[in-house]
Amino acid sequence: MPPPEPPDASELVHIYAQGLTLPLDVAVKVPNARRASKIARPHVISSNISEGCFLDAGNGLFVSSPELCFIQMARELSLIKLIELGFELCGSYSLPVLSAGVAESGDLGNALKKHPPLTNHRKLTAFTARNRGERGAGRAARALRYIADGSASPMETILVMLLTLPYKLGGYCLPMPEMNARIRPAKSAKKSASKSYYSCDLFWPDLNVAAEYDSDAHHTGAERIASDSKRRNTLASIGIVVITVTKQQIKSVVETEKAASLLASNMGKRLRNNENPKFLGARHELRRLLFS
Repeated sequence: MPPPEPPDASELVHIYAQGLTLPLDVAVKVPNARRASKIARPHVISSNISEGCFLDAGNGLFVSSPELCFIQMARELSLIKLIELGFELCGSYSLPVLSAGVAESGDLGNALKKHPPLTNHRKLTAFTARNRGERGAGRAARALRYIADGSASPMETILVMLLTLPYKLGGYCLPMPEMNARIRPAKSAKKSASKSYYSCDLFWPDLNVAAEYDSDAHHTGAERIASDSKRRNTLASIGIVVITVTKQQIKSVVETEKAASLLASNMGKRLRNNENPKFLGARHELRRLLFS
């Protein structure tokens, strides 16, 4: 049975209306097939692109795999925004199409879509290496140096980027953590533990340091306080220092630097002198891109 005919570009808007913005970027095999319009913006796809780079979305439509999408977006995005996209592709969330009110308020909590990761760092790295001749592959390879698997929210992504990107990109150059790692209490601590394992947003296992993003720090009910205290005590009993960072702290330059200094101190490290004009300029640009 032959495969279904691909839909006309005008049909795509009706079939996949949710989340699409016009004009659609569509792939064609040869230059003669390009027919630009208000609906579609055609691109000639390289004949050297590796197999498995398109996924069947049904109705005769194939879409770029997450790995190919990453290289394609490397042609369009700045390095910082590409790194942020990489965390999202390797994380358990995706940003939805937002209404004007939600986008303006910045309140993404109820709008986020949670799902298993679309890809991971290993797959992105392997695909980029196989297609190193493609336009955008060089920037994709550079971005992959600063991406980790497992982010569960945009603010976790922003926090880890602020902490770990090199000074020249505006970060504090701390080591890359494991994200949302499972930590199992030692036998001696299991009696007092309320769970078989704890998940830490950012965890440096070799340094026994963790950072937690607390999006609800203003919720200070007795039950919440007791639960947090028990959790910290259990982790402390196995030698893990936990530093809590709130949304308000992340959005403040001064408070972010205090949190980075505290983490560095517990890691036995020291932040470089951050009064360098080049670093200050890079930090300003990083925060502008992450919070815009």
